[in-house]
Amino acid sequence: TEKRPDCLVVGRSKNPPVVSFLLLQRAGMKQLELYGRVRYAVIIQGMSRRKAARMFGIDRRTVDKMVAFPEPPGYRRKKIPTRPKLDPYVGIIDQILEDDTKRLKKQRHTSKRIFERLRDEYGFAGGITIVKDYIFAARQRQREMFVPLSHPPGHAQADFGEADVIIAGVEYRAHYFVMTLPHSDACFVAAYPAATTEAWLDGHNRAFAFFGGVPQSILYDNDKCLVARILPDGTRQRTRAFSGLQSHYLFEDRYGRPGKGNDKGNVEGVVGYARRNFMTPRPRFASWDTFNTHLEEQCRNRQRDVLRGHRESIGARLVRDQEVLTALPPSSFDACDRLATRVNSLSLVRYRNNDYSVPVAFGHQEVWIRGYVHEVIIGCASEEIARHPRSYDREDYIFNPIHYLPLLEKKIGALNQAAPLVGWDLPDVFTTLRRLLEARTGKPGKREYVQVLRLLETFELNDLHGAIKDALRLSAISCDAIKHLVLCRIERRPPRLNLDIYPYLPRAQVATTSPASYMNLLADGAS
Repeated sequence: TEKRPDCLVVGRSKNPPVVSFLLLQRAGMKQLELYGRVRYAVIIQGMSRRKAARMFGIDRRTVDKMVAFPEPPGYRRKKIPTRPKLDPYVGIIDQILEDDTKRLKKQRHTSKRIFERLRDEYGFAGGITIVKDYIFAARQRQREMFVPLSHPPGHAQADFGEADVIIAGVEYRAHYFVMTLPHSDACFVAAYPAATTEAWLDGHNRAFAFFGGVPQSILYDNDKCLVARILPDGTRQRTRAFSGLQSHYLFEDRYGRPGKGNDKGNVEGVVGYARRNFMTPRPRFASWDTFNTHLEEQCRNRQRDVLRGHRESIGARLVRDQEVLTALPPSSFDACDRLATRVNSLSLVRYRNNDYSVPVAFGHQEVWIRGYVHEVIIGCASEEIARHPRSYDREDYIFNPIHYLPLLEKKIGALNQAAPLVGWDLPDVFTTLRRLLEARTGKPGKREYVQVLRLLETFELNDLHGAIKDALRLSAISCDAIKHLVLCRIERRPPRLNLDIYPYLPRAQVATTSPASYMNLLADGAS
């Protein structure tokens, strides 16, 4: 580094970058100090410019610049620099970048790939650095700019996020519903096994109850659970389930541009916040209900926070939101997905790639399905005929063994291979009962065992379990006896088994013991 009275010339230096920067900063300060002294001497003290140049050891033209500008104007380019090697190819580069905006993001050109195409296809003779510099500047000019928004009270945004959780020892990729009120930054979060239609509907029910009212409008993505189709004029054709939700709560729905998450930046930010703060490390809960209770508590705790740019807490600003929310209707919306279908020959109905059983009496009939978040209800006409826990697997079979017992009573040969009975966890006394019935009468014994199982269509398992234990203790091994015993348990009265009406039951012969029999026993012992 060479110092002169009027300038600082920087050449190659062995100093580290930080030291070089400090030297440049110090030199700039000295140059600015010299600048002020020259201006003071010429303008205030009336010194001639020629004398000032001679006194301070600088050029006369430098003195003219110092007098003309109150601060150093810096280097000013007189004409745009030319790039003789690159300029003939700028149009080609711009066209490639323009075409890339219409293609898949992960399949766009890199700077290196554009350089290779210029070299191989167009005969470019320059280096890769000037190509990279131009592309960097061009992409910076293409980056989208955004307008800061203000949010009036009473409006909401909604979206879904994803996070890994452990529920009842099983790892799930949870989909969590988020609704925010951007004016106050209040939020509600609820987790579900999947982002299905019924999860959207249930999330709205929970969020409205949490906030204590219905927002005037809600901003969404163009999710297929909400929007069936985007028409050519840009209007959205809602799904039937979402139209029902909107009619029930009477709010206005608004939608962002497809693929533009910044249109609802408030809820997008809370989706990430909830994942980082509510679900890190991975949550571990016994059930989805306890997990959602935890999330709701976290949302309430967050209302005590004062965010950057605000002097009031989230809870204090939430009051203004709640003042303009619409009152909740008397009942919540029935948050389910509805479907009509037909029972097949295996007494199964298919819902979301899984098969659920119904009683065999409804085989080949038209039925309706209501899919809730954790439950599937099946009915025929106005009658509910089956209720199952919801499965989120694929191609799964969800059986209720009781549905098939009337058919098994007729087709008793299928008892040992009946898939609905596989894994049916019954108490051990049921196995003992079946063994005794089959040992006594063979195939009719199997049918009678199924008749005993059919008592579960009417009675609870605990009551039938106790009745079978009583029957085994009394040696009353029959369906009729067990039915009588279970009724006695329910009605809390002593059993009265009249064996005359059960001629096929084994009878115990009790005789009076004579003294001669004892004498025979003593004689046998003596011998």
